[in-house]
Amino acid sequence: MKRQTKVMGGHVLLTVFTLCMLCSGVRAQLSPDIYAKSCPNLVQIVRKQVAIALKAEIRMAASLIRLHFHDCFVNGCDASLLLDGADSEKLAIPNINSARGFEVIDTIKAAVENACPGVVSCADILTLAARDSVVLSGGPGWRVALGRKDGLVANQNSANNLPSPFEPLDAIIAKFVAVNLNITDVVALSGAHTFGQAKCAVFSNRLFNFTGAGNPDATLETSLLSNLQTVCPLGGNSNITAPLDRSTTDTFDNNYFKNLLEGKGLLSSDQILFSSDLAVNTTKKLVEAYSRSQSLFFRDFTCAMIRMGNISNGASGEVRTNCRVINN
Repeated sequence: MKRQTKVMGGHVLLTVFTLCMLCSGVRAQLSPDIYAKSCPNLVQIVRKQVAIALKAEIRMAASLIRLHFHDCFVNGCDASLLLDGADSEKLAIPNINSARGFEVIDTIKAAVENACPGVVSCADILTLAARDSVVLSGGPGWRVALGRKDGLVANQNSANNLPSPFEPLDAIIAKFVAVNLNITDVVALSGAHTFGQAKCAVFSNRLFNFTGAGNPDATLETSLLSNLQTVCPLGGNSNITAPLDRSTTDTFDNNYFKNLLEGKGLLSSDQILFSSDLAVNTTKKLVEAYSRSQSLFFRDFTCAMIRMGNISNGASGEVRTNCRVINN
């Protein structure tokens, strides 16, 4: 059967049949309809709260999807990132003073608990919020399989080993493979950098002395380089932010990949998908394909999000009443 898509309101909505055919590895215990009777208005409640959050701060869309990424790569998608405490993943180097949006998840959880107390996990709420952040920013929609449990422990050590913007491409690919994701997932999920901001701290190494010989990163387009050197001067405030995609900063589209073709990827981990030697036989062709076809990017991104949302460590869990602490 041919792939079927419907274009509605700027979003690509993939049919359930198509997604089942394209996206393998869905956990058997998860289902989009698991709360159909126990919390029938769940999807509407989450969507409403995400919309309110984005109206207050449009950048929050990118922040919420990043929370989902950083949660799923540690212990699986179990909301362990949301836990407070001495071993909190929030205190890991990739997250401290960086991961944000926890208060939004708290607000969504409170609204869900008001309607359906003790039913919906924080992990499912975070997964739905990530999907809605994409949809409300102009990206594709898909049905989210639900039924995750909330983890009982955080894992700060593993959170310190999240894929890093400073790592070479082979190291990044290896970390995706370790959680049963593939090279297509690496490129498609990197496309989430089509919206949001990044701090000078994570890309300023490219601006002045990238190789140790006093030169900037040669793959960085010259006009962007000049601008970024002004935004992030030597000795400046490393917490200043710059948009990951300057052309359509708050829109979920395929412009990220067009930027990479022009040397305008903000992070080193972005640009190496196109410009590194290893990219030639791994990721470069996908970058080029997504730059030409937004619908192809949307399809593969949707599948990658579904696969990532199914990462599990097999541990038992619960439905937390408060996303920041385990019950009792």
